[in-house]
Amino acid sequence: LTKVAAEFALDERAHAVSLTVTVETYGRTGVEMEALTAVSVGLLTVYDMCKAVDREMRIEGIMLLEKQGGKSGHFVHPAART
Repeated sequence: LTKVAAEFALDERAHAVSLTVTVETYGRTGVEMEALTAVSVGLLTVYDMCKAVDREMRIEGIMLLEKQGGKSGHFVHPAART
């Protein structure tokens, strides 16, 4: 992995936390699984820290937003276009 960056955002009105992870490599393999794992573990950590306050929290909407390079070319999820 050449780069891993995690950016948390709080939405106080919705009582929500979002996490965007960017992963880059110059190798020949894709790193989307690493990015999805980082998001999952990051949000599970938030859940663990907040479960005493709200046990009804849920983790949802984990998805690959964009992927460049590799055999499959450039992919952009429709949710990333808005």
